[in-house]
Amino acid sequence: MHARKFAARLEEFHKPFFYDEIVEGGHAAGANLKEQANTRAEQYTYLTRKLMD
Repeated sequence: MHARKFAARLEEFHKPFFYDEIVEGGHAAGANLKEQANTRAEQYTYLTRKLMD
């Protein structure tokens, strides 16, 4: 819930942010392989963009 509120606040102030919420399956051990791959891809994309800026 805190992450949602924080994202909404950033949006309110027109600040850039990256937010993704997994609503099905869970995270870590509760996620299936497709969800885990998607999460890793998002993490690597974020890190790559931060390193390239």
